[in-house]
Amino acid sequence: MSMLFQVVMPVFLIFLVGYIGQKALRLHIKSVSTTALYLMTPALIFRTFYKNRLDSTYLYIVIYGILLSVILILLVKGLSRIRKYNASITNGLILATAFMNNGNLGAPIILFAFGDNGFQYAVAIMIFHTIVMSTLGLYFAAKGKLEVREALLSVVKMPIVHAGIAALVWQYLNLPMPENILAAINIVAEAAIPSIMLVLGMQLAEIKIVNFDWGKISLALVFRLLLSPLIAWGITLLLPVEPLLGKVMIVEAAMPTAAITTLYALQYDTEPNLVSSITFISTLLSIITLSMLLNVII
Repeated sequence: MSMLFQVVMPVFLIFLVGYIGQKALRLHIKSVSTTALYLMTPALIFRTFYKNRLDSTYLYIVIYGILLSVILILLVKGLSRIRKYNASITNGLILATAFMNNGNLGAPIILFAFGDNGFQYAVAIMIFHTIVMSTLGLYFAAKGKLEVREALLSVVKMPIVHAGIAALVWQYLNLPMPENILAAINIVAEAAIPSIMLVLGMQLAEIKIVNFDWGKISLALVFRLLLSPLIAWGITLLLPVEPLLGKVMIVEAAMPTAAITTLYALQYDTEPNLVSSITFISTLLSIITLSMLLNVII
């Protein structure tokens, strides 16, 4: 219960502000989310990778991200074949189960629960997972019809990738960084997390839930909120990661469905009602599941 009030509720209160604000003001979400993604988040990514040298820890994060996504995708595909789901439903379930919200929700939860040290890991996981969603996520949303070139171009266009590369080059070439420039980057970086939190609340306010299919929704909720962190726990046993990183990996894997999957589902007509319903319900249920998980591992 302590984690509910100390960590989870403060984060969800910020989401609630975004949710109520969107319902009352009807803001243009794309403008707000684009500002957070293209102007604020790159500063956060640059600061993180500028201050932290790459080591084997980041390799483990990449391995963890790939294994978690691939295992979940294979499990969903296998179960869908047993239940004789068509390709559209299978791909919709993959979108809703294999891609978690470790940006809008995961990063702030980790910050509240584990402090700055855990937050650095969360940012690294966020940038890698964003790349995975922009490739694999788009592929399954488009029912396998998306060209490889188009998926790769979506990654090339991502400002967080440019920011990460720039920070690493700056660091390894030992280029000078004026204090006033770093201070400016810090100001924008600090604005990134509250901004993307508000965006999630606004996105949830726009989700329209109709025609509940509780059988498929329940299946996705079990995969996303319960099975995913168990798989992550197994991965942390295989990888020689330090205890803090292991805990961050498990908590990140327990996040609800990423809100961006709803946009993918709508864009490519991949069961948008199902994906939207799972996104909304998993986010609400995660208040309970995340609180329970944090109470166990902290």
